[in-house]
Amino acid sequence: MLIHPTIEKLESLRLGGMVAALKEQQNMDLSDLSFEERLGLLVDREAVERDNRRLKTRLRQARLRHQACIEDIDFRHPRGLDKALIMRLAECSWLRQHQNMIITGPTGAGKSYLTCAFAQKACRSGYTASYQRIPRLFEEINLAKGDGRYVKLMAGMAKVDLLVLDDFGLSPLNREQRHDLLEVLEDRYQLRSTLVASQLPHEHWHQQIGDPTLADAILDRLIHNAHIIQLKPKGGSMRKAKANLTAPTREE
Repeated sequence: MLIHPTIEKLESLRLGGMVAALKEQQNMDLSDLSFEERLGLLVDREAVERDNRRLKTRLRQARLRHQACIEDIDFRHPRGLDKALIMRLAECSWLRQHQNMIITGPTGAGKSYLTCAFAQKACRSGYTASYQRIPRLFEEINLAKGDGRYVKLMAGMAKVDLLVLDDFGLSPLNREQRHDLLEVLEDRYQLRSTLVASQLPHEHWHQQIGDPTLADAILDRLIHNAHIIQLKPKGGSMRKAKANLTAPTREE
């Protein structure tokens, strides 16, 4: 039986995984396998290929700042990082329950790496994610208001399973930024998860936000159902510690 017409039909149906598996089977002795077993191998390969393509798409759309993963987190550096807690959170049950996460710590403690590691794990678990730095997010929102993309931009952020807001609290929020942040969080409250990273402990966020009424509303949507990780590195910045090592480590 000529196999080329079958391969061409599979390719026209965009079943690339089955094509690859079928070509491999031509060079293997599979005489002990039944037709159903061989077909099962082809279907399994196609399913894996599609899962990999969807994962690549989710990671590309997430636009993560670091190529980070949970497995590469450095637990040796003394910064108050509870490995058992991190591994439990990596199971993503908090995402299924639409809970939030807050990571705080000084500059160089590894906050951005951790946020990207959790976002990458979310993508691997089938969730969509989006990484945003707060200063640039506010700039993007202002531009969207001017060119008519505001509704589309806000709708996109509302739909993503995990929204990462990095560098929160670098400077006090103005009136417009407070309202914009409240709108972002209101659209996601109890529907999606938000991960916020900040140099400031969350106890100081109220003052940094400014307006007491809006600060209460914003923090109510963030903190009451949030898992809080406070990094307290000993011996200074992790970046400086890594720079003093002769061999590179996985987490940067």
